[in-house]
Amino acid sequence: MEDAGVGWVAAIIIGGIAGWLAEKFMNSNMGLLMNIILGIVGAIVANAILAGLGITLAGWLGYLIAGFVGACLLIAVGRVIRR
Repeated sequence: MEDAGVGWVAAIIIGGIAGWLAEKFMNSNMGLLMNIILGIVGAIVANAILAGLGITLAGWLGYLIAGFVGACLLIAVGRVIRR
């Protein structure tokens, strides 16, 4: 997370916001802790995928975008696995 220029506390806050936005966008129902986890893990996953494509996102806005996209991907994958 430090690579994105975001500290631990900011990563938790931004991850929570990204997870909450993804939860609303994907019409899912999860708690605060799961939103934070999805946002943080989603940002890591999305940043890894984007880095493979040669795209880098930096700062809190980049972390929020990556967290949102990654969390949406994780929710979609979770739905596919549960079926």
